[in-house]
Amino acid sequence: MALDNAPLGKTSDYPDRYDPALLFPVAREENRRRIGLEDGRWPWFGGDLWQAWEISWLRPGGIPDLAWAEIRFPAASPSIVESKSLKLYLNSLNQTVFSSADQVVETITRDLSGVSQAAVQVRFLSVDDSAAVTGRPPGYELIDNEPVDDVVYDYAPESLSASGPVVTEQLCSHLLKSNCPVTGQPDWGTVLIRYTGPAVDRAGLLRYIVSFRQKQDFHEHCVETLFIDLLHLCQPQSLTVCARYTRRGGLDINPWRSTEPEEQVGSRLIRQ
Repeated sequence: MALDNAPLGKTSDYPDRYDPALLFPVAREENRRRIGLEDGRWPWFGGDLWQAWEISWLRPGGIPDLAWAEIRFPAASPSIVESKSLKLYLNSLNQTVFSSADQVVETITRDLSGVSQAAVQVRFLSVDDSAAVTGRPPGYELIDNEPVDDVVYDYAPESLSASGPVVTEQLCSHLLKSNCPVTGQPDWGTVLIRYTGPAVDRAGLLRYIVSFRQKQDFHEHCVETLFIDLLHLCQPQSLTVCARYTRRGGLDINPWRSTEPEEQVGSRLIRQ
């Protein structure tokens, strides 16, 4: 389905009555073809964790209720959901009466599973509960001060290299920036990389991450590009790439791709 018909980048009405037709699917296939994957068998496990901070509805009797949510899309889903359409959809719950929070969760789960053609998981959390927040997860080494003499701002996978004996490392950079391919708005994120393999050249890795600065792509596609480039050019035995993006419009998106099936998203970061 073409993005020409998506609400992203257009002036939109904000309905406040439940309307699942607002959700707009975006097929993953086109981007995966662009990074050389065509057979429908992807070299990763993974998913996309969305954190939704502006969810409200009406209880029976008319008193509003609210929550924030973790929404998990499997990486194997044929489609992602265009982010503005999800914002509009969640807004459509605002003046709709639900019998309970559980009914809201069931409704969102059903609608998102339908539009993405996969089993989506939705969990509500109370805005009154504290959440663990960190600058970067324990054990991750920051590479943002590595010396890079020839900085480039155009996508440069040739910056990546690895050599020497096998190591296991956890590396972090807060300097990921790309741009929305529809609106041109900047997307800011923290990249978390865990691998076992020949030691990745850290200056080259930082140069590569910075080279996304003018790249136009969705969050999920950027992470898949990072994963495939590291896998092909650095030849690790195991690899996990996660990006924790800052929120826009009450939503933040946190894709992860891994050679291992365990979830690798980690804790919410301070910029979120």
